[in-house]
Amino acid sequence: MFCYQCEQALQVKGGQASQSRGCTTAGNCAKDGKTGVLHDLLLRATIEMSAHAHRARQQGKADPELDRAMLQALISTATNVNFDPARLKAMVRDMADQGERARLLCEAGGEQLGAPDPDAFIGQAYDAGIRARLQRLGPDVTGLQELLTYGVKGAAANAEHARLLGQEDQAVYAFLHEALAYVGRPDPSADELLDLCLRCGQVNLTAMELLDVGYTGAYGHPTPTAVRLEPLKGKAILVSGHDLEDLRALLQQTAGKGVNVYTHGEMLPAHGYPGLKEHPHLAGNYGGAWQDQVKEFEAFPGAILVTTSCMQPPKGSCKERIFTSGLVASPGVRHIPDRDFSAVVEAALAAPGFSEDGGDRTILVGYGRRAVLSLADEVVEALRSGALRRLFVIAGCDGARTCRSYYTELAQAIPRDCVILTLACGKYRFNRLDFGDIGGIPRLLDVGQSNDIYAAIQFAAALAKGLGTDVNALPLSFVLSWFEQKAIAMLLTLLSLGVKNVWLGPTLPAFITPAVLEGLAEKFAIKPISTPEQDLKAIFA
Repeated sequence: MFCYQCEQALQVKGGQASQSRGCTTAGNCAKDGKTGVLHDLLLRATIEMSAHAHRARQQGKADPELDRAMLQALISTATNVNFDPARLKAMVRDMADQGERARLLCEAGGEQLGAPDPDAFIGQAYDAGIRARLQRLGPDVTGLQELLTYGVKGAAANAEHARLLGQEDQAVYAFLHEALAYVGRPDPSADELLDLCLRCGQVNLTAMELLDVGYTGAYGHPTPTAVRLEPLKGKAILVSGHDLEDLRALLQQTAGKGVNVYTHGEMLPAHGYPGLKEHPHLAGNYGGAWQDQVKEFEAFPGAILVTTSCMQPPKGSCKERIFTSGLVASPGVRHIPDRDFSAVVEAALAAPGFSEDGGDRTILVGYGRRAVLSLADEVVEALRSGALRRLFVIAGCDGARTCRSYYTELAQAIPRDCVILTLACGKYRFNRLDFGDIGGIPRLLDVGQSNDIYAAIQFAAALAKGLGTDVNALPLSFVLSWFEQKAIAMLLTLLSLGVKNVWLGPTLPAFITPAVLEGLAEKFAIKPISTPEQDLKAIFA
């Protein structure tokens, strides 16, 4: 195996990324070599299928089964989703069948492709892998291939969430097939790959808009809401991940059963949605971001459900109380395939629960698209009057590296006449601090999950319109913390919109080579973070 798709891969040396390093025998995410190879095989099979599906779409033929299989395979190969070799093997076999289905769809349109060897992609997997391509294509082109692949995975995650809520756009599926087909080409060019990366950013924006429509249609628009950070006495279930529909089903199934439900990680924004917070037993938020699961899950005295992604293989006695759903899987962990969470409820009732109430600490969430846009006129006036000097969007993933303290220190060092918008789990680095307000405008606005960069983009557009200027002329800075593929898709979306001066950290991705970074810096003025003091000095200069 060779993997450098996430920020914790073994490529960081002395604080700088090196294109020659990555996880080879086992991942820092805890996937073993067998799982890593199965991920490679599944991705290769998906690329082969998408090459046929792309040609079929050019003939005017599409198949929703191929689209669904593509989305789910891409997500399953993302970081911290599927660690189960048995399930991955089944997905590889299914994707080979989907490839044949796509080939026949092409031939139905008049293109004669010939019968393939169903195991051909297995032999090709190494040749198509990162190390082989580094030798054949060089680090710059290979890095751009990977940047596109990871952006596609992030966009696929948003598209799949939207699909499950009934929101789809054929243009999204068409592009994802096209992009994967291009990744599989033996002769890619750097210019075409960069163009596809920017197009991926635009497609991800569409996918996030679909998801916004799906979420708000299903649960209502988020409103500012105080969320408890301390437990209540009684039986308990903890829900982590991203899937709000799983959370809603669990809340419905636990109603009146004397079980409190707590959010964890990127589930925190759920408390702002009217259709979810109407359940009185949605009791609060427990713990922090995904990387603290091992210790926080072990300490939690109830059942635990992990949805969507951000799974760490469990350790200790808590493994018997953990369940997965959706595409998340880990060997030995019970999986709920159909949103029947009765086993989770039984495990919660059998566990001790919390013996007493905690304190009354709360944090404020719920500044989704409508809520934050309602502040736009007020923010414009504060900017004009000088009461508000600048806005910062500190967005992205959290992780385990100690250098991520940068984001805490940055938030604390930002002057008090500035406002911070935050989203995704990187917010846990500072969201329990008291930032106060500026004339009634909270200095910390929690916009939501990673996909809610869409709301921040809409807010920036509203400010630019109100001030009669361009987004890049706004007193607004984007500071991103990347960890995995949704954050890469987020970055590509900003670049596709022409947003400049984005700060990226905590370390640069290994797949972004110095030459590629130089090109991005020249075109978009993208910058690696340094220290909070130096970066703030540069921003305010």
